[in-house]
Amino acid sequence: MFTTNDLGIFAGLVLGKPLGIILFSFVAVATGVCVLPNGLKWIQMIGAGFLGGIGFTMSIFITLLAFDDGIVISDSKITIMVSSLVAAIIGLIWLKMTLKTPASDEY
Repeated sequence: MFTTNDLGIFAGLVLGKPLGIILFSFVAVATGVCVLPNGLKWIQMIGAGFLGGIGFTMSIFITLLAFDDGIVISDSKITIMVSSLVAAIIGLIWLKMTLKTPASDEY
């Protein structure tokens, strides 16, 4: 049902990209290269990291370079799109739960 290619693509987009974004951001802040903006918390950075899994353009480009078999390429493209959708949904739900509701501007 799932090939190792599919599982690798899914793990890379849904787990690897968020983990890389969070770790790189943490190292940058810890070393003093940058600071988190006012009001932003690390729990919210995790949601932003998941949204990084949406980036599928480079994944499709690498798929076209890595594989010659049309079936493998098609399966990989489907997995990339599904993985990007899953990462987007996780990021959206995560941020929805961790961000404050903005104050209403009604008078």
